[in-house]
Amino acid sequence: MSKGLPKRSEDYSLWYNELVKRADLAENSAVRGCMVIKPYGYSIWEKMQAELDRMFKETGHTNAYFPLFIPKSYLSKEASHVEGFAKECAVVTHYRLKNDENGRGVVVDPEAKLEEELIVRPTSETVIWSTYKNWIQSYRDLPLLVNQWANVVRWEMRTRLFLRTAEFLWQEGHTAHATKEEAEAETLQMMQVYAQFAEEFMALPVVRGRKTENERFAGAEDTLCIEAMMQDGKALQAGTSHFLGQNFAKAFDVKFATKEGGLDFVWGTSWGVSTRLMGALIMAHSDDNGLVLPPKLAPMQVVIVPIYRGDDEFKAVSAKANELVSALRKAGVSVKFDDRDTHKPGWKFAEYELKGVPLRIALGPRDLENGTVEIARRDTLTKESFGLDSMPIEEKVKALLDEIQTSIYQKANDFKESHTTEVNSWEEFQELLESKGGFLSAHWDGTSETEDKIKELTKATIRCIPLDQKEESGKCVLTGKPSKGRVLFAKAY
Repeated sequence: MSKGLPKRSEDYSLWYNELVKRADLAENSAVRGCMVIKPYGYSIWEKMQAELDRMFKETGHTNAYFPLFIPKSYLSKEASHVEGFAKECAVVTHYRLKNDENGRGVVVDPEAKLEEELIVRPTSETVIWSTYKNWIQSYRDLPLLVNQWANVVRWEMRTRLFLRTAEFLWQEGHTAHATKEEAEAETLQMMQVYAQFAEEFMALPVVRGRKTENERFAGAEDTLCIEAMMQDGKALQAGTSHFLGQNFAKAFDVKFATKEGGLDFVWGTSWGVSTRLMGALIMAHSDDNGLVLPPKLAPMQVVIVPIYRGDDEFKAVSAKANELVSALRKAGVSVKFDDRDTHKPGWKFAEYELKGVPLRIALGPRDLENGTVEIARRDTLTKESFGLDSMPIEEKVKALLDEIQTSIYQKANDFKESHTTEVNSWEEFQELLESKGGFLSAHWDGTSETEDKIKELTKATIRCIPLDQKEESGKCVLTGKPSKGRVLFAKAY
């Protein structure tokens, strides 16, 4: 199955693209820039979605759904917001087709032009805040904690499966608060929720930080983020949480009666993660043999492959395999017994290795005689013989799954730490960016002009100002001007 998969060291981009396709995660669609997420890929996204949804509800949020189409005039109400998204918007101008009079199929009916064009949502702040105007009158209506799971469209010209597509799936939280302090606390809380999810479920270590003004979400006063490191040394933004201030409340005239009897504009936040997390999961952990999935997000945590010759051996092996399946499922482990007779065991081994199934159990007649099974780990590609009488199979499997989850995280964290380097000169900055990559911790003079110049010269951007940044006087790596602390630079996806 994985024969011919390109090596990461030779062509990381080709390796990624081929792995996404061969592991049956996604493929390009007939619509340029859009993707089809295949069942196996979507099942991983569903597990992500389920865990995130649970975490959102535990912090008091509820789900709703808002329209796909946004009146063009809405985007004009918040100046910086429309400027940030104007070049990526898909626009609906007509509402009807008709048969071509010359028999060349259907054409747009020129008589069906919309009075006002509709924007296919690139994000939902505008349509949601226009709705909140009807929902919020008093401090008693606050806080309003809403999330939606949806698709969005941003018209990308250069696309890559999961990482950058014209249409993608995501969640977007939109909350409204009575005070600035509440909204700021919400912004921080949701960034921490994302960080917890990335580290505990994706086994993905992240840096918690704040975006610079240049990199801030259009229409926000502050943007918090989590940044992850991929195996090629490039950074990937894995989640963002935005403090919107009163910008959208003022744009859509969303006021509330305060406890003191006055009238004030509402304070807002928005926050989101997308199917880009699938790209992060693949690039952070996988190897030249295929996917390596953390057990907490693997659609199948265990697969059992029978080894047999003839119907009698198959029946005996299947009976034992079904016992194991029952015991594992009762213990909350997702397991598949692959009893297909259309493929040989070796082919199945390669398939599940490519698809990143954390544990593979092989069971044959000799194992039945000895009371053993062979357990193979996907993360280390090691095998061991396990005596079924030594402890219940479910205890052994759960212990191994926990060990794999921890091991995958530790490996990724070791890589991140070893590829985070302090630099103190422009020459060192340029040299290490090309030779080593990763996060470069360097002083910056705090100006947008310097940030833009560094990006122009090296393609590196400030990924974030770490929340745990230490006050440290120094000199900007490019200009030599005074700096109060280090920020993280990297090339990024």
